[in-house]
Amino acid sequence: MKTDLGERERLHRLIDAVPAGELGAVERCLELFSECGDAFLQALMRAPETAEPLSDEDHEALEEGRRALRADDCVSDRELRSELGI
Repeated sequence: MKTDLGERERLHRLIDAVPAGELGAVERCLELFSECGDAFLQALMRAPETAEPLSDEDHEALEEGRRALRADDCVSDRELRSELGI
């Protein structure tokens, strides 16, 4: 089992290897992880993948999201809650 320091060093190396254009997405993921806690993440990891194929609309929605991420045209959960006053 790795020590906390070893895990952090490994994460730092992984982050250093992320292409510059993907750093925003990595930052948003880390924000999500830090805000949601372990119970939520474990539930996500245990959730089964759907066997239902994606529709054309699903594919378009995914591509729209990817385009927004590439253009950095999105806000974090924290920013959205702030804008909505919640």
